[in-house]
Amino acid sequence: MLNNKLIAVLIPCLNEEITIKKVIENFKHELPHASIYVYDNNSTDNTYNVAKSNGAIVRKELNKGKGNVVLRMFGEIDADYYILVDGDDTYPATSAKQLLDTLYKNNAGMVVGDRLSNKSYSIENKRKFHNFGNNLIKKIINVLFKANLNDILSGYRVFSKPFVKNYSSLATGFELETDLTLFALHYDLPIIDVPIHYKDRPTGSNSKLNTYKDAVRILQTIFNLFRFYNPLYFFSISALIIFLIGLVLGIFPIYEYIKFQYVYKVPTAILALGLVILSFLSLSCGLILDSIMKVDKNNIKMRIRNFK
Repeated sequence: MLNNKLIAVLIPCLNEEITIKKVIENFKHELPHASIYVYDNNSTDNTYNVAKSNGAIVRKELNKGKGNVVLRMFGEIDADYYILVDGDDTYPATSAKQLLDTLYKNNAGMVVGDRLSNKSYSIENKRKFHNFGNNLIKKIINVLFKANLNDILSGYRVFSKPFVKNYSSLATGFELETDLTLFALHYDLPIIDVPIHYKDRPTGSNSKLNTYKDAVRILQTIFNLFRFYNPLYFFSISALIIFLIGLVLGIFPIYEYIKFQYVYKVPTAILALGLVILSFLSLSCGLILDSIMKVDKNNIKMRIRNFK
């Protein structure tokens, strides 16, 4: 059935001259009917020309960051199914058909090439902090969003057209994968993990991922999206913390009034009262934002369901 479908392979690239030819050739071999798109993100090497000479549809994206590149790809490219893969030859093109079949048969929104379940990433990856970071982020998201996902940061994904054409984001860099996952979780779009065999970059190919800087950005993304997608929970916790602080501070002026019939710590009393009021305002904000988010969620889900 997939032979009659338009399949687009999306390859965002920055300085992948060494590997991009092999990636294009591999996907051409596995998916001869697919269109292969390479978007060059300000490469300083010969990535653009190598990709073009090997038959890919090549375009340039001047706004730096993987998120910017992929968002433009999603907006410009029309297909029935989309394969997103890095241009560093770390993900197997031989798994593409399996990922596509899984998406098609299960009517999923997104299928993720899972590097972690079979330990291939921990074996191949030479930067050991990345193993810890991947597992930490996976655990945080699974707890906060009540999910059971195996690989949050994989760059190998397959999407349905309704997912791609309704996805929107402010992600600009490598926090994109986290954003894609949380978008699917929030709007109840089925995510399926399929184990793949990851391999490390070949000699001479350098990663663009900054371990600590990008880790901070990913954690910020999780925090911001948790606040955005679950405002009532977030603001309820904030309200409770502020209320308890106000309550503790309020004990002192209350004690003084009971004992001396006079409040000596007037600033403390004012601060305590202000914090209690602020806690109720925080809870009110959570209730209002939760109502707005429920309407938005219903609208997006209906738009995806009726998408043609």
